[in-house]
Amino acid sequence: MSGNVTWDIKSGRILFFRRPFHEYSLRGRVTLSQMPLSITAALTAVLMLMFFPGTLGNPLFIAFLATQVLILALCYLIPWHRLPFASFLVVPVLDFVSIALGREGGQEGLTGISLLAVFPVIWLCASGLYPRASLVASFVAPLAIIWVPLFLHGNVTGPDLARSLLLPVMMLGIGVSVSVLTLSMVRQQRDLEEKDAQLRVTLKESKRQEELLNSVLETVHLGVLAVDADGHDILMNRKQRENHRLASPAGNADPNESQLLVFQADRTTTVPVEQRPVRRAVRGESFTDNLVWLGSGSEQRAITTSARAMRDQDGSFAGSVIVFSDVTDLVNALAAKDDFLANVSHEFRTPLTSILGYVELLLDDYDGLSDPRREALLIIRRNSERLLGLVSDLLASRSGQLIVSPQAVNVAELVRASISAALPRAAAAKVRLRADAPACLEAHVDSGRMSQVLDNLVSNAIKYSPDGGDVVVSLDSEGSDLVCRVSDTGMGMSDKDQAEVFTKFFRTGNVRNTSIPGVGLGLSISKAIVEAHGGSIQLRSAPGEGTTFTIRVPV
Repeated sequence: MSGNVTWDIKSGRILFFRRPFHEYSLRGRVTLSQMPLSITAALTAVLMLMFFPGTLGNPLFIAFLATQVLILALCYLIPWHRLPFASFLVVPVLDFVSIALGREGGQEGLTGISLLAVFPVIWLCASGLYPRASLVASFVAPLAIIWVPLFLHGNVTGPDLARSLLLPVMMLGIGVSVSVLTLSMVRQQRDLEEKDAQLRVTLKESKRQEELLNSVLETVHLGVLAVDADGHDILMNRKQRENHRLASPAGNADPNESQLLVFQADRTTTVPVEQRPVRRAVRGESFTDNLVWLGSGSEQRAITTSARAMRDQDGSFAGSVIVFSDVTDLVNALAAKDDFLANVSHEFRTPLTSILGYVELLLDDYDGLSDPRREALLIIRRNSERLLGLVSDLLASRSGQLIVSPQAVNVAELVRASISAALPRAAAAKVRLRADAPACLEAHVDSGRMSQVLDNLVSNAIKYSPDGGDVVVSLDSEGSDLVCRVSDTGMGMSDKDQAEVFTKFFRTGNVRNTSIPGVGLGLSISKAIVEAHGGSIQLRSAPGEGTTFTIRVPV
């Protein structure tokens, strides 16, 4: 390999240019543009030496060869980049003069030397500079190479002039073709440069967005993992790498999914591989707040996982993004809260039971009590029973599970009993309370627990209708389900409140700003009771339009 020539060993070809033409310096491009004519002139000299040695004694032909050597040297030696840009066009003009000398001095040996004019014609027209002048030169210069000697010798005839027109016309055609091709290439190059500039701007913006995304992902205190459709990791931020190390067994730096320490809520039972968050996400599942425990021993952490599937333009599954959130402190706080509620509730239950027992003994001594004292004892009993009921609710909410004892029960009687018990409160609140139930509708339910649900829903309906209104309790059967609806025309709830209404200790913002009593456990316990029966409870509500709770329990 030397200069601009490279030998390709595999193909056996000589590659004259190691890089694209436009990447050379201006001096290199001028020199390379002149080389085809110079090489052809050298071959012409060789032919003359071999077959017409006498021609080499012609001063004009020697001048042709000398000018070609001189022009090539000037192309290489002159610092064209320091001169005006179009100054290099003087080279093809000098080539026309040199070719004219060679034609006049070499006619006795080789004819057609004037065809060498094609090289400066191509150079002029391919430069893209002064296209009209280049086309004129493409015709006039070859014509001058032929006509000027005729006029100098004085042998000018019409047929001679006519015969010499073919070469200039041919050169003009070549010049037009080269100009058209050059113009097209220039336009294509300009378009490519514009697109290249746009791509560079887009690439720069893409890199900036990527850097911003990476900065955000590395900053957030959430583990983020992106996988493709085959389950291969695409992206994993710093927090998720920490989670991965936490779940890795000791001594295994790169475990697979089945080897990771992932446990269920009891912190000891291993989550089956197919039920692990990442494996579920790879199958295309979307889920929210799936709780698992990672690691073992004192370093074990509670993690909630959420996943969303990614789709390509055709809607096909392209992977998933899984988010891991450390909720260990929250889980421990909830456990501490439940323990506190259980301890306090047990501590309250014993004195309350004792108070109620002694109140009942005093009330049994009816003859020895005056009416004011009896009224005071009734108030003590009522408030103690209410407090004991609250303690029972706290215990039930803490356990999260309720034991029910289903038996054949006429649920219609439970509805009527609940309505009858609530009539005094409804009258005091100016609420019209009625039941819409058949005479008999039996189902296997726990009568005490189901009455607790009905009493709670009816009580809430009356309580949250502070300006009066209608409360209707309807009962019916739909297929194999018993359906009970409790509807009111009271305050209603927003969509946000409806999403939280069955949460322990939740009370809506409107209720907290009023004097309506409650601790937010009734609906949570009612939901637990209904689900313990294998049923469901739903609601439909709108602010200012009332609320309807629907209970469905298998008959």
